[in-house]
Amino acid sequence: MKDKLKIIASPIAFNEEGKIGNVVKKIPKSLVDLILVVDDYSTDNTRKEAESQGAVVITHKERKGVGAGIRTAIDYAIENKYDIIVIMAGNDKDNPQEISRLIDPIINEGYDFIQGSRFLKGGYYGNMPFYRILATKLHPLIFSILVGARLTESTNGFRAFKTSLFNDKRINLWQDWLNSYELEPYLYYKVIKCGYKWKEVPVTKIYPQKGTTKMVPFKDWWRILKPLFCLWLGIKK
Repeated sequence: MKDKLKIIASPIAFNEEGKIGNVVKKIPKSLVDLILVVDDYSTDNTRKEAESQGAVVITHKERKGVGAGIRTAIDYAIENKYDIIVIMAGNDKDNPQEISRLIDPIINEGYDFIQGSRFLKGGYYGNMPFYRILATKLHPLIFSILVGARLTESTNGFRAFKTSLFNDKRINLWQDWLNSYELEPYLYYKVIKCGYKWKEVPVTKIYPQKGTTKMVPFKDWWRILKPLFCLWLGIKK
């Protein structure tokens, strides 16, 4: 079945020099047809490092946000007729060897959307800061209540889905308010509420002993909550 489907893996990166090369190098070339790095206007050697490992790189001409980066990857996948897209972080916190866990249910079981979860049995999140454990468990709890389905993970950017989802006009990622962290929960919410076949699979999230995050407290926390309430209340579509 794999040879009948075109699969693209797309790490989203902003200033990930020293990390993005490892990400690209570790992606199993037997599983995907292309590695596309979306560089969100990095000021370091992110682009050069990704290209040195064989990735195709699209660089934004200005900083746009992770949501816009994912949208760029989706646009490329649709335009070039890829069937499945794997989205992952460019900061080397995901395990590319687990891509098969994400794409196998789509290829062999007819799923439309697969969400990676560090909290399922078989998942792992060593060295994850305690406050982030609380936050990443609270978000799917709120999400579950609003969509009426049980989720264990909703903020993990390691996921795969069919590009055919975007033939459905109810799923409109091309809205300016989705340029940052809003896009990912928006898409997940829409997939569930529009009745597509989805599930979670266990994955690893690798945290260094001393890590940093590009998320801005409160401002970006609200961005990942905003789509849930806006969609639930009918403020946004």
